[in-house]
Amino acid sequence: MTQETFRIVPRPRHDALVEAAYRHRGYTATESSAAARLCSEASWHGIRTHNAIKALHLDERFGSGGGGCVPGAEIQRLPGRFMAAQAWDANLKLGQAVAVEAMETCIELADTYGVGQVSVDNAFHYLWGGGYVMDAARRGYIAYTNCTSALAEVVPFGGKFPTLGTNPHSWGFPTADALGFPIVIDWATSTIAMGRVEQFKREGKPLPPDSAVDSDGKPTTDPHRVAALLPFGAHKGYGLALLNELYGAAIGGGLPTVRGRGPEARDLGEKSTSAFFFQVIHPDAVSGGAFGKGRTQSENITAVLRDILGHGNESCMVPGQLEANWATRCATSGGLLFSEAEIKEFGILAAECGHEAGEWDPGSFVAES
Repeated sequence: MTQETFRIVPRPRHDALVEAAYRHRGYTATESSAAARLCSEASWHGIRTHNAIKALHLDERFGSGGGGCVPGAEIQRLPGRFMAAQAWDANLKLGQAVAVEAMETCIELADTYGVGQVSVDNAFHYLWGGGYVMDAARRGYIAYTNCTSALAEVVPFGGKFPTLGTNPHSWGFPTADALGFPIVIDWATSTIAMGRVEQFKREGKPLPPDSAVDSDGKPTTDPHRVAALLPFGAHKGYGLALLNELYGAAIGGGLPTVRGRGPEARDLGEKSTSAFFFQVIHPDAVSGGAFGKGRTQSENITAVLRDILGHGNESCMVPGQLEANWATRCATSGGLLFSEAEIKEFGILAAECGHEAGEWDPGSFVAES
């Protein structure tokens, strides 16, 4: 198989285009900046399924272009009786901007109460959940988020009709002292993300076996024939996807099968929006203080990781390592790495918003050495 060629796009140039694209669609400077930063972070860490192309496509189809997201909307913080927990109505605000604010609020609450959580109703998808928990973990916190995806695209284990979202879970753990980067466990509960289906369409590649079905419910590896996705790990992925739906239901979310389908949901008197859950724990809040051989908490985490990755397991990879490796690769290259097909997509976006139109020829960017 031929190795894919990547070209180097300076990060400021990428961010300026993405921010301009969001501003062109009516989003505020703060919203556009948050979206551009999260898209940039996704690309910096090799998360190609949730880069700016996916984010703006999702916005065009279901967000500002489809009535599922309102540029400039204001978050409403709802009254509650728990000091360390907040419930918000996002009022269809851009998901990335909501998620950034929610995670910052969780950190502030955790600094005061040891733990902080924010649940969000009436939200538009926040894209890469791993970016939010990674940022918190870099700053020394244990972080978690889950959300209900924009659409029900996943068939329950043993079923034939998609009634679940791809419903990602994202955990971040502060292990920079031990590993040089935070552990980040971040996955969709489907075998693959729908963003990867779109990526494989662009790249002309087949899907992995047993990851998707066609309109007849038969397995397919053709990304152009995908009608629904399958949960990873059979019943295990199904259970995790179901958990997101239950979190969403408790927060205020409506029926999964009409989520993201505004007119259909309104006809039924249902909601079509996503729900988010965020939680941050201060490491001091979980410490019992009695660590082996008088170690500190940080030393104990390092010792545990060394034990896990010892005994012949030294070459094992830990979650978050691929992202850290890609970030190092980008840093060495001096910019974000995109395929020629992706750069052509950026050219279409540039033409749409009149930002550097015509200057996104793949050949004008230096190939990664």
